[in-house]
Amino acid sequence: MTSAHAVEPHLNGCPWHDVNEMLQSVGLRPTRQRMALGWLLFGKGDRHLTAEMLYEEASQAKVPVSLATVYNTLNQLTEVGLLRQVSVDGTKTYFDTNVSAHQHFYLENNHELIDIPDQHVALRSTPEVPEGYEIARIDVVVRIRKKG
Repeated sequence: MTSAHAVEPHLNGCPWHDVNEMLQSVGLRPTRQRMALGWLLFGKGDRHLTAEMLYEEASQAKVPVSLATVYNTLNQLTEVGLLRQVSVDGTKTYFDTNVSAHQHFYLENNHELIDIPDQHVALRSTPEVPEGYEIARIDVVVRIRKKG
């Protein structure tokens, strides 16, 4: 393996310049809070997080942000297409770093969201949409729990 492909094992997130580029590419100013939250969000592969989960991670990483800032940042990243919002029960909202077309299992016992590979969910048809509207996305959340 060449040194250009080597991964330093002590790194625990995507490099700052990647987060900076990501934010700037969608027109968001790379503030200190956005950079830190982006590093936590996108540095660990595809993830499903609530605002509270990210706030807890930020607190553990000694990132000085309020829960309101976390919510605002997650909503801004969703608006520009860097995150996908997935609601469960109308009471719990997860933010997904994987914005590709895919559906989810919701593990009721663990309150955890996991991806379903897209090819495993098929829709035969979609409802007729009111005049002047188009379908933006269809979300399927399959609720599962342990037997017993």
